[in-house]
Amino acid sequence: MGVETIKVPDVGSSDPVDVIEVSVKVGDTVAAEETILVLESDKASIEVPAPLAGTVKQLLVKVGDRVKEGDPLMEVAASGDDASPAEETTAPAEPPPQPAATEAPAAPAASADSEEREQVVPVPDLGDIDGAELIEFSVAEGDTVAAEDVLAVLESDKASLEIPAPAAGTVTALLAKVGDKLGSGDALLRLSVSATGGDETSSTQKPAASETASPAPASQPDRSAKAAEQAAPEPARVEAGSPPAQQQPTSATVHAGPAVRKLARELGVDLAGVTGSGVKGRIVKDDVHAHVKQRLAQGGGATAGTGLPTLPDIDFSRFGEVERIELNKLRKVSAANLHRSWVTVPHVTQHDDADITDLEAFRQTQNQRLKADGHKLTMLAFLTKACAVALQAFPHFNSSLENTGEALIQKHYINIGVAVDTPNGLVVPVVRDADRKGIIEIADEISALAQKARDRKLSPGDMQGGTFSISSLGGIGGTAFTPIVNWPEVAILGVSRSSMQPVWDGDSFQPRLMLPLSLSYDHRVIDGADAARFITFLSETLQDMRRALL
Repeated sequence: MGVETIKVPDVGSSDPVDVIEVSVKVGDTVAAEETILVLESDKASIEVPAPLAGTVKQLLVKVGDRVKEGDPLMEVAASGDDASPAEETTAPAEPPPQPAATEAPAAPAASADSEEREQVVPVPDLGDIDGAELIEFSVAEGDTVAAEDVLAVLESDKASLEIPAPAAGTVTALLAKVGDKLGSGDALLRLSVSATGGDETSSTQKPAASETASPAPASQPDRSAKAAEQAAPEPARVEAGSPPAQQQPTSATVHAGPAVRKLARELGVDLAGVTGSGVKGRIVKDDVHAHVKQRLAQGGGATAGTGLPTLPDIDFSRFGEVERIELNKLRKVSAANLHRSWVTVPHVTQHDDADITDLEAFRQTQNQRLKADGHKLTMLAFLTKACAVALQAFPHFNSSLENTGEALIQKHYINIGVAVDTPNGLVVPVVRDADRKGIIEIADEISALAQKARDRKLSPGDMQGGTFSISSLGGIGGTAFTPIVNWPEVAILGVSRSSMQPVWDGDSFQPRLMLPLSLSYDHRVIDGADAARFITFLSETLQDMRRALL
């Protein structure tokens, strides 16, 4: 058979999307509709299925690439054995009246077909949820579904909701697209349903298709395509030679949607070890969270080796009125990452105050000059530049510790993450190559990233690749705090609100604007003496930014 090039399908936007997972490799045999790779946009993850069974001949993309609709992804050589049964089963379906002996019993089937009707499947009642994002379509136009099969998955800030098929039938049209915001009653898709009851037809066809391929087209010619489609996965798996893979499934072969797979990647969970509680064993988000809780209770996962006891569940309602507020997705992921860092990284925090009296006066003066050009210098921009200079002077603060603990990965690039407080939680976009940029350029970039964060438009690439982080609470208050190291980085700078303080100059006390700095670091990589030298160097740089030019 020929070689077919699989291209990026319609992703609902003309903007490029990231390739975040390639589920196959050259030489693999894939079945039709098997997931071959996963794409991710700002709004959702999209699983790309194989349009046909065959063998992967060439991969045209890799993880990290950005692609758009129509770009080639891979080349697949179609399997000859998979194509011929389809032709055999569909050929009798087109001219059903051929055998004279079967025309009489075929009449009731034709009558049943005439009673088929189309119905629009709406979004069910979402309760107090104003709208939910459509994150996954589990079916495509032309697919045959059984009653209660999952058609689509919606996600709100509170929960994920799987939409089941109200009856057996055929999908004739998709009335929404991935990324749409839908409310109760909005049209989801159009389904062609038989008035004679689709469940019985569906259940009786499966044994007929498994026993023999020829009687099904003769007695039910109009449904032979459905029978062939339901029977096809079995021989496809056998032909691929993958019975061991069925006994020991991998994350790529389990039944789970893109949102669940993304959550599993963020939490470091192998979906092959998760038991699904959804329809037909489908893994839902609650299954992933339950798996993580079980691992933590058994001493696995992030707390392995810590010896921490399991926390008991407490019924707080015994003491008064309570309300349970579900955490949104961002806060759940942040909580898992922060917990992992706190229990695995031995934290130490070094504090110091930087005299920024002259720097603040310079900043105010320059803002007056740059106002007409639309630029605004913030203290955070100066801090970012000063940290870049300090990281050049102390390169081991710009490294990561190997998981084996035997070596450091020294990075020859300086990407500084800047924590941004948003209504949905904390995010850390990254200013890349901060050591090569001027303060005005850094200020403009931080402003743009902060706006994208507040608008929930940050891409995964905007938050990856950081080598050092800054968490500034200067606009809120406080005198000092202990920021948590953003693993796999080894240090993070916390900044509190500046204040006027009396500082002894040798003759008298002078009013000086002092900025509190808190440097948390991984004590496995950084010694206390080095941390003191780093924060002293940083304070001196902020006191006189001309040092940054040296």
